[in-house]
Amino acid sequence: MKKSVQLSLLEKTIKELGYTLRYEKGNFFSGECRLREERLVIVNKFLPIEGKVYTLALLISDINPSELAPEITKTIDALIKNDLFSKKN
Repeated sequence: MKKSVQLSLLEKTIKELGYTLRYEKGNFFSGECRLREERLVIVNKFLPIEGKVYTLALLISDINPSELAPEITKTIDALIKNDLFSKKN
């Protein structure tokens, strides 16, 4: 599956989970937060597409919703299993 297709699938999933997805510029790591009653996912817009895909996959796996479609679960598992940004250096 192409990275752009994976990104749009993950973006759609984040929105279906009730989060607002925002791409912002700045010197920060991406993540999930709550602002008042709004649930936000903020991604650094300067990340390459691979970084955006991995970040969204990691956030969805951290949220760990049980009602995810099998296709999405399979995609997320594959992305996290083939961790390009491994912290094990």
